[in-house]
Amino acid sequence: MSIGTYLVKGTAGNVGTPGAPIMEFHLLVVVGSGHVSGHVEITQALPPPNGEILVNNVHGHLYELGQTSPSDVLVVVLQGTYPYTLPPPAIGTVEEHFNAVLHVNREWNGRGGFSYGGHHVRSVPVKKLP
Repeated sequence: MSIGTYLVKGTAGNVGTPGAPIMEFHLLVVVGSGHVSGHVEITQALPPPNGEILVNNVHGHLYELGQTSPSDVLVVVLQGTYPYTLPPPAIGTVEEHFNAVLHVNREWNGRGGFSYGGHHVRSVPVKKLP
């Protein structure tokens, strides 16, 4: 297995569809161990605070599947938390959970899904950004 690290940026979601939640990810991948860490921004055409969510403590693992080595099929499992300020009349902030599973090729293109708060986005395109 090779060693090293690389940075990958991309999106998951129906980009261009009005109102669709879009997840943009910036991840550091440690090749030898498969560890992944970074941050995610989820945007949606909604009024604040729901229109933009930042998850700064994303971590997870990259799994290689398939018959060849290195495999052309990658599964990336991510998780993290983010603060959510309760709407009035409630007072306070709670910690919400973020999860994602991406099924991509070596170029980081494929399909995936993610969940945050009570929202679940399933089977959307995943595309690597330059």
